[in-house]
Amino acid sequence: MLATLSIRDIVLIEKLDLTLSEGLTVLTGETGAGKSILLDAVSLALGGRGDGALVRHGLPKGQVTLTFDLSPDHPAHSILAAAELPDEGPLVVRRIQMADGRTRASVNEETVSVQTLRLIGASLIELHGQHDDRALVDPASHRAVIDAFGGLAAKAEALGALWRAWRVALSDARAERERLEIAAREADFTRHAVEELTALAAEVGEEASLSERRTGMMRSEKIATDLDEALDAVAGGSSPVPSLAAAVRRLERRAGEAQDLVRPAVEAIDQALDALETARAHLEAALADAAFEPAELERIEERLFALRAAARKYGASVDDLPTVAARFSAELERLDQSAATLARLEKTVAEAETAYRTAAAALSLERHGAAGVLDAAVVAELPPLKLERAAFITKVTSDPASAGPDGYDQVEFWVRTNPGTRPGPLMKVASGGELSRFLLALKVVLADRGSAPTLIFDEIDTGVGGAVADAIGQRLGRLAQKVQVLCVTHAPQVAARARHHLLIAKAAAEGAPGQDGLAEDAPVTTRVAPLNATTRREEIARMLAGATVTAEARAAADRLLKAAR
Repeated sequence: MLATLSIRDIVLIEKLDLTLSEGLTVLTGETGAGKSILLDAVSLALGGRGDGALVRHGLPKGQVTLTFDLSPDHPAHSILAAAELPDEGPLVVRRIQMADGRTRASVNEETVSVQTLRLIGASLIELHGQHDDRALVDPASHRAVIDAFGGLAAKAEALGALWRAWRVALSDARAERERLEIAAREADFTRHAVEELTALAAEVGEEASLSERRTGMMRSEKIATDLDEALDAVAGGSSPVPSLAAAVRRLERRAGEAQDLVRPAVEAIDQALDALETARAHLEAALADAAFEPAELERIEERLFALRAAARKYGASVDDLPTVAARFSAELERLDQSAATLARLEKTVAEAETAYRTAAAALSLERHGAAGVLDAAVVAELPPLKLERAAFITKVTSDPASAGPDGYDQVEFWVRTNPGTRPGPLMKVASGGELSRFLLALKVVLADRGSAPTLIFDEIDTGVGGAVADAIGQRLGRLAQKVQVLCVTHAPQVAARARHHLLIAKAAAEGAPGQDGLAEDAPVTTRVAPLNATTRREEIARMLAGATVTAEARAAADRLLKAAR
């Protein structure tokens, strides 16, 4: 509930500190005393539109501070948590209005945006005037009202979770479908790549190995040619061995005739022949070691060219070709599995949609039932409010094609003020006074369901009197048994039923001339004072009699107070 209200330098209010209590509190005073200023200040603190004209004349700024005592389950706690604002002890809301039009807002001494202030304020106070009944006139709020009245809020929240699950499933299926379509367009290339790279079967390090073998073989080819030529010179057709052997045999036949002359030459030629034989053996061994197959060199070169061509084609190194092949294989495998994956996701979508639509249909049925109960309860409140011929209709329009997180029901409060007339939206059909009374009937019915813990009514009794004003007072009293109610009123019947009574009046500003009698040009301020039993009776008598309070008016005030008790 609203525990304290503090105002500084707002219009006619110089300094005001009020401590408020539970139950029904009325604010009364003569016209022009400043009651509307008080409500404008509260509206400003709750995130209402700022205006430099609200600042007291000649001052740079004004401010309004509201302090709330919150129950542990108050929705403001979750709003504070979501906004990462401190939440210990009383909740303090402050709005500073600068004379140049700028404003600053804070919650628990932390600066916040006006949007955050407005969101928190909506959970704390509902401010209702004859033409400012946004909480119930705005059709956007009517569905939430029905859910609160029917105890359907948890089901509505669960439905929102089902809606989000359905949308997530739809998003996943859509993404998979798009991925499948892209992959399908590239499927031919992917399959070709898998086939080509699988057939190629490149191995890491293979290029280096083949290149080394190719270089060695090409080097061996050149050496073998030289060795072959050398072998031909040593043991081929041009070899000196046959001639030397023949020469040795001729010399040996002459050895007997001239041993000393022939033997040295024969021994030298034999050594030469032995050296040539050794050279031949070495040349043949070298040729054997350097031997290669031209076909093998051609095979190695073709393999190298194939590997390097594939590397260029797929933009990778030869050593990376196995990785490229694995990637294409995985893509092809995913493509082959995508149909099954998409089918599974689409099944999930269908199941999520079925769960959502089943819950939405059940909730819609319960909303229609709650609407009928609400209509009957509101209509029962109307006769004492001089709306006995009026009808209240909760119009629930259901369209499964317009599904959303809150279901597919559109809810709007309609009224018919006279028999035979066409019903229509509450704001369009009801006059100002009727609107206030419809609002009061609604708030009485909804008091413990879907209502802020503090309600402020601005002259809800305008244009009525007698029994109707008393009926309004009774209903405000009943409402105040469940929530805190503040009411600006001109009706003595309403004032008599309050638990607390505050008097709003103008007085000369401190230090101003004419404090004892309000000089014509003296600066004034609005002041609020709590009334005791005696002063309260006098104020109610004034409300009954006007400027001159008579004994009859005081007696009538006593009767009203006694009846209220």
